[in-house]
Amino acid sequence: MRLDRFLCQMNMGSRSEVKELIRKRKVSVNGVIALSSEQKIDEMKDIVDCNGQKLYYRPFVYYMMNKPQGVVSATTDKRERTVLDLLLPFLPECDKKRNLVPVGRLDKDTEGLLLVTDDGALAHSLLSPKRHVNKSYLTEIAHPLSSEDVCALECGVDISATAPPGEKEELKNRLTYPARVSLLDDQKLVLSVREGRFHQIKRMLQAVDNEVTGLRRIRFGPLELDPALAPGACRELTSAEVELLKYTEQRQTGQTAMMKEIQAVIFDLDGTMVDSMWMWHQIDIEYLGKFGIPVPDRLQESIEGMSFHETAVYFKERFRIPDTLDEIKADWNRMAWEKYEKEVPLKPGVAAFLADCQKRGIKMGIATSNSRELVKVILKSHGLETCFSVIKTGCEVLKGKPAPDIYLAAAKELDIAPEHCLVFEDILPGIQAGINAGMRVCAVEDFYSADIRGQKMELADYFIKDYAEIIFV
Repeated sequence: MRLDRFLCQMNMGSRSEVKELIRKRKVSVNGVIALSSEQKIDEMKDIVDCNGQKLYYRPFVYYMMNKPQGVVSATTDKRERTVLDLLLPFLPECDKKRNLVPVGRLDKDTEGLLLVTDDGALAHSLLSPKRHVNKSYLTEIAHPLSSEDVCALECGVDISATAPPGEKEELKNRLTYPARVSLLDDQKLVLSVREGRFHQIKRMLQAVDNEVTGLRRIRFGPLELDPALAPGACRELTSAEVELLKYTEQRQTGQTAMMKEIQAVIFDLDGTMVDSMWMWHQIDIEYLGKFGIPVPDRLQESIEGMSFHETAVYFKERFRIPDTLDEIKADWNRMAWEKYEKEVPLKPGVAAFLADCQKRGIKMGIATSNSRELVKVILKSHGLETCFSVIKTGCEVLKGKPAPDIYLAAAKELDIAPEHCLVFEDILPGIQAGINAGMRVCAVEDFYSADIRGQKMELADYFIKDYAEIIFV
């Protein structure tokens, strides 16, 4: 890059002004006085000094602010103090001349994390309704939420009654997208949303007959509010934080592509939709213990993808179990029943994702190696019986995973072509089964397969740690 262009981009003056600085020997490159404005420099490596100020090439800058109450999220305002009024005194001179704007807005009485940048393309992408970047708020409320209130917020609530005059008609007549609720105590919670509708958090709480008494944004996409930032203070993002922001934007683009033309989603159950692999490990210990047999290393790997019946055959033959196959399966059902009913949780974000799919008319099915009886228990315990129009078990098809039979059977019953189906799986044989069926496959993070995370990411089309990542427009 030419030296004069570099200095202009670093806001050291106009082209004629920086040429004058160079003529007056006010500029050096790597400690050597620059003699020509046409001098070429490596803007990523060379150290340029101008008027005693070292300049490091940054095409864009990114600042995190802890916005205080009483300040508006704007660049200028004739009556109110703005976030830029607070920010500018903290900035180096070269950044004060940049076209900085807040990414989105926080209400005047809302405090917390606000991103300010001159990277307009990234800002637009992060704010686009098509991206649905997650935002989390520490919310104080007037009185405790009931379990029904939490369920309503996580499935979507009608806030049309409090719509402002300028809100678009299509927004007024629809529910909010599913949120995530983490209760901290009776009057404090973290509420995570993926929209940015006017006064949305306050209106959502009003919809369940509650009131917000305090509101602070603590997360925006991958960024968490720095606890060291006092209200009104700011700091520049680290290079790692900037990379996270850009990765989030790219990932959201990929997620939009993931759901494109998808008409049905089909879930594996254990380790994919519910966090239950720990339970099956315990059952293996208890069941084999009855016969004085220790659980061998890597047993779960040996039976991955097998149907319930195939697993019973494997146990009977490998461990010489004297019981019949029906007795073995009955014992497993009995041992698992109570745990599924009372102890096994859903994977993070599953309920909200299912509600979102239902709202958009996407068909849903389950294709599992588990028994139909236990599938019904887990769905009933979490109130999900009406979500799935198809349940297929490994015992109902000829082959276990990685054969595609179970997924093809589910798609056929859903009456959706395989290429319009998206599979969620947590193990390699299951991922391969979805691929073999000609479907897109999203791998799901699970503690019991964490050691093969890289293989899962490489084999599957997509990878998620939390279903909240893929709640989509």
